[in-house]
Amino acid sequence: MKCVWEHNGNDTLLYSVDYIGAYTRGSTLETAISKMSAEIEAYSLWRGQECKCDTDIEIVQEKDCDLQVADADSDILFDTEKTALSRAEYEELKALVLKSARDFYALYSSISNKNESCLPQRMTFYGAVPRTAQEMYEHTKNVNSYYFAEIDVDVDNEGTIYDCRKKGFERLEQRPDFLDNAVIEGSYDELWSLRKVMRRFLWHDRIHAKAMYRMAVKTFGALGVDNTFKFAIN
Repeated sequence: MKCVWEHNGNDTLLYSVDYIGAYTRGSTLETAISKMSAEIEAYSLWRGQECKCDTDIEIVQEKDCDLQVADADSDILFDTEKTALSRAEYEELKALVLKSARDFYALYSSISNKNESCLPQRMTFYGAVPRTAQEMYEHTKNVNSYYFAEIDVDVDNEGTIYDCRKKGFERLEQRPDFLDNAVIEGSYDELWSLRKVMRRFLWHDRIHAKAMYRMAVKTFGALGVDNTFKFAIN
């Protein structure tokens, strides 16, 4: 299985190239690798596909950075995210990104008390880590305008996470050259492309959906929490 390795020292983010948005984290590369098979199994179940991944990991790209990757800070652009898209490929990726938003909203909506959490306060590079379902939902939804702005698409965060994301794609599609997948230098000298934006949406949803689901199970119990992303309880 082809993977991209982004790390700060030993702290690791490991991304699947072929299962877009699937990732693992670990204090070492070996720890992240050990989690990948379970991540791909859950990802495949979420997509309704048979899991056919090879358990052998091939690192096809590496970036050593000074970001706090232990807290999921990232700025890598995959080599595979620099090429143009066909219309069919774009539509397939867009459908997956919108499915992710829809499933995130369903998970959030299933939690009975959206402002209660058993998790302790914790700080990270962007401030306090979201603890409650409400905080996790707002944080995840509100990257919409940021991600789209990095490829020069002006959109807000109004409506549900699905609504504002769908509106972003609609505005993107008004540009005749959007399938060219131009690489653009965005905020903080970070390189972006449409492919990267779609991968980042899937990845960011997955990070906070995992956290929300595990928080809800720990706080309220599994009964009644809609495991839309098919995460294993651990």
